[in-house]
Amino acid sequence: MKLTLKIWRQKNGQTKGAFQTYSLDNVSGDMSFLEMLDVLNEDLINNNEEPVVFDHDCREGICGACSLQINGEPHGPDALITTCQLHMRSFNDGDTITIEPFRAAAFPVIKDLMVDRSAFERIQQAGGYISVNTSGNTIDANTIPVDKASADAAFDAATCIGCGACVAACKNASAMLFTSAKVSQFSLLPQGKVEATQRVLNMVEQMDKEGFGNCTNTGACEAECPKGISLEFIARMNREYLKASIKG
Repeated sequence: MKLTLKIWRQKNGQTKGAFQTYSLDNVSGDMSFLEMLDVLNEDLINNNEEPVVFDHDCREGICGACSLQINGEPHGPDALITTCQLHMRSFNDGDTITIEPFRAAAFPVIKDLMVDRSAFERIQQAGGYISVNTSGNTIDANTIPVDKASADAAFDAATCIGCGACVAACKNASAMLFTSAKVSQFSLLPQGKVEATQRVLNMVEQMDKEGFGNCTNTGACEAECPKGISLEFIARMNREYLKASIKG
């Protein structure tokens, strides 16, 4: 295939960016989207031009690093996949593909297509964990019975990889789906009940501090999530937050 790529280039977060157009020939439909960008960068380097910076790590749909806005959609046109799992057979010969970083004030651009998503890490650090003192008294947490429905729902929430597609898809740049998944995976399990009140209060507070917008129930986050995280988790977090606010 021959493709025209319109790629966002930006030196850093303090300078203005702009789209630049590149032509790429001999693109195989079996290439992944990131492999296609690798080929482009090889051509740029061979021509003494600066390669395009983009984020990636595992390239197996697990880490969430490969977060790109492709033709206006987070992770591109296919559903329930990350950018690294998108293959070029999803496009046609002669297509023009627009590639840009996720757009959100809480995800500042580092360079080109790479953004700083450390806001998600700070939300997680605010309460997305279970504290257990095992010093001298190691306990097997799996001895606590968990009903299958709760275990399955907790697992569904835990599949969130923190890629940020929910934020990029939302007109308000809301992180409610991400935060609710991280809250819910613990609120559904007995091990998470001990710190449940402070967890949801702290994580929602940190989410607001980071500058994310609020949820207005458009459903774009669920539609674009590569792991299919359900809007039901936002409803669960809202209930948890209300209960915690009354207790506090």
